[in-house]
Amino acid sequence: MSTAITFSEYGASEVLQPTEAALPEPGPGQVRIKVKAASVNPLDMKIRSGLMAGVIPARFPVIPGLDAAGVVDAVGEGAGPAVGDEVLGATVGGSYSEYALLDRPVAKPAALSWEVAASLVTVGQTAFRVLGQLGVQAGRTLLVHGAAGSVGTVAVQLAAARGITVIGTAAERDLEQVGGLGATAVRYGDGWAERVTAAAPGGVDFVFDASGAGVLADSVALTGDAARVITIADMSAAQHGVRFSAGTAEDGQSLPELVRLAADGELAVPIWRTYPLAEAAQAHIDLEARRNRGKAVLLP
Repeated sequence: MSTAITFSEYGASEVLQPTEAALPEPGPGQVRIKVKAASVNPLDMKIRSGLMAGVIPARFPVIPGLDAAGVVDAVGEGAGPAVGDEVLGATVGGSYSEYALLDRPVAKPAALSWEVAASLVTVGQTAFRVLGQLGVQAGRTLLVHGAAGSVGTVAVQLAAARGITVIGTAAERDLEQVGGLGATAVRYGDGWAERVTAAAPGGVDFVFDASGAGVLADSVALTGDAARVITIADMSAAQHGVRFSAGTAEDGQSLPELVRLAADGELAVPIWRTYPLAEAAQAHIDLEARRNRGKAVLLP
C-alpha cells in the first residue's frame, strides 16, 4: 500500500483527500516509480472541478496528476529502464501519490532537478506540439498570450531559439521575466491589441493563446486568418473558427529533446513553490488564485 491523494466527487479543492492506495502494477512497456516530484497543472483543477467531465469522465476514486519524476521501483515486460534508474514522464492513473506508473519513461539527467524533471512533461510537450501545429518558421512573428505562464514560458523560449520573432503578453509584474526569455513583452488587459501592433509594426503572423483570457477575436483580426491562431485554454475556440489543441506531442517524441535542452541550460522551467503531498489541496487553492509565478510541485 502507499499514500495517494484522491477525490471521489467533483468539487472544490477540499475534495482532495489523502488515502491508502494499492501499489499499481506496471503493464507492458511501463515502469512503476517511487515518486520524487509530481507537477501540478491547471488541467488537474479542471478535471477535479468537473469542468472536463464531458471530455475526460472520471472513474472515482481519482488520483489526480499528469506528470512525475522518480526512481524506478518495478518494470513491466519490454520496458527499457531498470530498477533504480531515475526517470520522468507522463503517468498512467495519476501522479499525486508515493508510487506511480509511467508510459514511455525518459531518463532523467543528473543535471536536472527532480522538480524541473516533473514539470517539463505536459507544459513542454504542449508548447512543442502547438508550435508544430502552427508551422511557425524562422523570420516570422509569433504572439504568445500568457507568455509568463508555464506553457507560455516554454513556448517563448523554443520559438526564440528557432529564430522566430516573439511578442509575449503578460501581467505588468511579469514583463521583465518575459523579456528575459527572448520576447518583446507587452502588458495584457484593455488595449493589448494596440500595444501588440505598436510592438510588431510588421504585423503578427501567428498566435498561440495559452491564457484563455478572451483574446481570440482580436487575435484572428491581427493575423487575418483564424487558421493561424491556436488556443489551449479558451473553450470558445470553435465560435471563432480557431483550433483548440489538446493531447500529447508526437507520441512523446519531443520529451527527450526537451529534457536535453533543460539539462544543458538552454530551456528554463521556473519552479515557484514545492508542497508536501498532503498539501495538494493548498497547491490547487494557490494556483486557482493565480498566486504562482512558475510551477507548483508536490514532493511525496
